[in-house]
Amino acid sequence: MQIIGPDSLVFGVDDVPACHEFLTAYGLDAHDYTPEKGGHFLSLDGTGLEIRRRDDPSLPPALKTGNMLRMQVLGVVDQAAMEAVAAELGKDRQVLRLADGSLRTQDDQGFELSFRVTTRRPLDLPAEKVNAPGDFGRKPNQIGVWQDMPTKPRTLSHVVLFVPDIEPAVAFYRDRLGFRITDTFTGTGPFLRPQANADHHTHFFIRTPPYMQGCEHLAFHMGGPTELMLAGSKMIKAGYESFWGPGRHKFGSNWFWYFKSPLGCNVEFDADMDTHDDDWVPREAPMGAEAAQAFLFQHRDKWAPSGGPKPGH
Repeated sequence: MQIIGPDSLVFGVDDVPACHEFLTAYGLDAHDYTPEKGGHFLSLDGTGLEIRRRDDPSLPPALKTGNMLRMQVLGVVDQAAMEAVAAELGKDRQVLRLADGSLRTQDDQGFELSFRVTTRRPLDLPAEKVNAPGDFGRKPNQIGVWQDMPTKPRTLSHVVLFVPDIEPAVAFYRDRLGFRITDTFTGTGPFLRPQANADHHTHFFIRTPPYMQGCEHLAFHMGGPTELMLAGSKMIKAGYESFWGPGRHKFGSNWFWYFKSPLGCNVEFDADMDTHDDDWVPREAPMGAEAAQAFLFQHRDKWAPSGGPKPGH
């Protein structure tokens, strides 16, 4: 099944202006936005978030938990892939064909799903370059960082879901939609990637009680660790609360920095995620701090060493 991954995530929120302030500080560009109705918040390749008021009648129904995630919009490579999805899921559930050509249905846990031929734009942007003895990635006189360098999220990376009945949830994405399991935290859940995306994961499921079902966090890819660090530092300076990071995960190898958001979930910057093909052998490890990250930093204000007290002090 030639699914690429999330093109968009749709939320019904309590405070639309607060979400606008947070997401534009995060680096997404607002489109068709009004404080009354909400709008779209897009990364450089056109993937992103749709934010509406919680009571917007155009939204799909909310989960019983009241979680603000209303729908995942999954992009596929072409119309043939759309027909393959419709044929497979139409075997045991209603699959609506909407006027815009998209498909609408639910997964086995009640999460609303939409499928469309992806609208993401190909990116032609350099990744962060690193100089090291024996391998100099940057040309002479090309500097590696400056304070105001661009820190724009490039593409919607992944979504992490709290799932109460995890075995059927995994079976739906693996057996019906063709996702691959890349790694698993024992007793917690697996990382999954769709067939048309080499990223280590576009989805991660966490086993939880039913009252917690919903979105735990979402993430966008950055151009490299330096962009991630600068973007996170800007969020701190803007007054937003760090939830976890900065650091580097072991599964996926991606750098991370999570922030609390008014979307009812955490929002992460990530960078430099592993990619895989079908030769990859999934790993498994007990969930815990040791397995979750290779290292973890704590932000502090800028500081520099000095030679002692100033004259006269």
